Amino acid sequence: MSLKFYNTLSKKEEEFISIEDSNVKLYTCGPTVYNFAHIGNLRTYIFEDVLKRVLEYNGYEVNHVMNITDVGHLQSDADDGEDKMELGAKRENKSVLEIARFYENAFVSDLKKLNIKLPNKMPRATEHIDSMIKLIKRLEQNGYTYMANNNVYFSIDKFKDYYKLANLTMDELQAGSRIEVDEFKKNPLDFVLWFGNSKYENHILKWDSPWGVGFPGWHIECSAMAIEYLGENLDIHCGGIDHIPVHHTNEIAQSEGALGHKWVNYWMHGEFLVVDNGKMSKSNGDFLTLNKLIKDGFDPLVYRYYVLQSKYRKPLSFSYNRLRDSSKSLYSLKSKISNILNNIDNNLSIDINKVIPYKNKFKHHINNDLNLSNAFTVLFDVIKDNDLNNLEKKALLEDFDTVFSLNLLESNSTILSDEKLNYIEYLIKQRNEYRKNKEWEKSDNIRELLLNEGVKIEDSRNGTTWTMI
Repeated sequence: MSLKFYNTLSKKEEEFISIEDSNVKLYTCGPTVYNFAHIGNLRTYIFEDVLKRVLEYNGYEVNHVMNITDVGHLQSDADDGEDKMELGAKRENKSVLEIARFYENAFVSDLKKLNIKLPNKMPRATEHIDSMIKLIKRLEQNGYTYMANNNVYFSIDKFKDYYKLANLTMDELQAGSRIEVDEFKKNPLDFVLWFGNSKYENHILKWDSPWGVGFPGWHIECSAMAIEYLGENLDIHCGGIDHIPVHHTNEIAQSEGALGHKWVNYWMHGEFLVVDNGKMSKSNGDFLTLNKLIKDGFDPLVYRYYVLQSKYRKPLSFSYNRLRDSSKSLYSLKSKISNILNNIDNNLSIDINKVIPYKNKFKHHINNDLNLSNAFTVLFDVIKDNDLNNLEKKALLEDFDTVFSLNLLESNSTILSDEKLNYIEYLIKQRNEYRKNKEWEKSDNIRELLLNEGVKIEDSRNGTTWTMI
């Protein structure tokens, strides 16, 4: 069964063929650790996690590298603006490295809460300056660089097909990148490989180099660390679509300029999470974090479920109402699965001939450019199929959840925060008191209140039970 992905480079779906049998070399752009990741960032990491899980489902061993940017990333993806790391240090009155380690740990914590598998390696930019210098020297030897104003620039005019990833003209790229005029550039789209003369005099992190004391440009770190840990040929490189016109375009130019051959076979990009018709951004300081969703009563896996409902290549609109709907839907799904698990007849066995067709359907959909929407349809069909016994259903659900990673076979109570559970139990207890005292109007008011919260209650001789709807 073939595995197909949409390749941004070719602008079409292609059959995936790995460079090495049963092994995949995957590089994904990591965070700049100057602030918390927002939920738009995390959508991209969820997409990349699903990609890795689908590759593993197909029998591949994935060697995954993700960088940690703790130096050199200016506010713009181009070469203007202040260093994000120094902005964070000034904001919180801490050292740059204190800021970096704190937010790196917070980022890893977010990944774990979302059941995202950690990469095999997460190299830090500050610990790989020598690798960046070596790569710049190779570019220098190959004739792709020039010195101006004590900075080392990459000349895009020396690199054939600079525009191939974004498929834009120079004017379109320049218009979209919000480039600040740099009089020392030969071409406005040339980019800095090494800053020897930053416009910020007291830049904190600096290193010795063949071109003087300075610091690396942002783009060079990904190329240097990907090549160091994955070699000169990569299977897949991922990131958000905002990386296409500048960062990834520059990565291709500098990597292939240094190596002298094609670098990455498949480029894959996740679309934006949008709020009020605009992408989520940290630039205005107003953004949603995973911890904010948790404080608002949502389990992190509700957000993962929310993201998985949408195609990774389509913009996803976020709202709390939609998130609440996802919470109810996931709770309902897990309730059905719980009913299956609680009614397994261990005297029965698994008929492989009934299980295999469902596994094939599931694999067909996830292999079709990560079509999780159709994969969920297969899951629901399994739950409804009366020809399957519950042991067979359990085996299939366990198998599917290796890709979804929603803890589908665990207790449903994990979907709700402790605060929400306590709140529901408190209201039910209060309602029972009203019923005991025959205060029916107050009892009905609480029933209505719970219903508005998505909680359906049922009274019986054995007491009151509740479910999410």
